[in-house]
Amino acid sequence: MRLRIISVAAAAAVLAMVQPGTAVAAFDPSTTVTFVVTSGALTMSVPVSAALGSGAPGTQVSAPIGPVNVTDLRALLSASWTVTASSTDFANGPSTIPATSATYVPGTVTTTGTITATTTSVTLSNSPQAVVTGSSGVGDNTATWNPTVTVSLPTGAIGGIYTGTLTHSVA
Repeated sequence: MRLRIISVAAAAAVLAMVQPGTAVAAFDPSTTVTFVVTSGALTMSVPVSAALGSGAPGTQVSAPIGPVNVTDLRALLSASWTVTASSTDFANGPSTIPATSATYVPGTVTTTGTITATTTSVTLSNSPQAVVTGSSGVGDNTATWNPTVTVSLPTGAIGGIYTGTLTHSVA
């Protein structure tokens, strides 16, 4: 009986030392906090049209075509992508200048976020070729460049307006 009285007295003394409004650590409640980092798509925007100017047969026409923009909202730990470009032949009625008469020079790439952009200048063709590659990306990122397209006009070119389609793709 004496032992029980001492134990009750010891417990009362411990409780008396705890300040009002404080909790004993073993009984502290905890909260699990969760959230979601959203992810989106890999997209690209390109100019709707571009005019390279005019030139005589045997010369070149050349101009920047306007900004090409890749937006990677996939929020990946290790992101990469490749942009390809291809062109149709340039036609003026029955007269054509082959796509292989044109070059594509990406120029300087401006990026946001974490991505390493590497450019490759190419002679265009009807088959897609890599022109800008993004690597070592983390999270969301963007890349923008203003490529220059140059067309060598053959000495036998017929006068008139030539039209072709430059196609970009990103994957």
